[in-house]
Amino acid sequence: MYVQFSTPTFDKAYKKIIKGDLEKEKRTKKAIKLMRTDPFYPSLKSHKVKTRNFGEKWSSWITGDLRIIWDFDPEEKMRIMLFVIVTHTGTHREYK
Repeated sequence: MYVQFSTPTFDKAYKKIIKGDLEKEKRTKKAIKLMRTDPFYPSLKSHKVKTRNFGEKWSSWITGDLRIIWDFDPEEKMRIMLFVIVTHTGTHREYK
């Protein structure tokens, strides 16, 4: 089981993009729960991406347009750092 912790950028993005939308909240919580067990669970479609603000990180699927950007803690491989929730399109786009 992995331990997760969120960064301030993740918390801010969560409030801005997810909070109040019950369907997005439900799907985000499900994705985070799956990541705790296995960050490479097939439905998460986790893969490496180059981001504008965080460099090369992992991206996991929440919905068609929503992703969680994350990485393993460099000091403790069983810890996952959640950096931000992003979209593929629009103002919350993070990919290069």
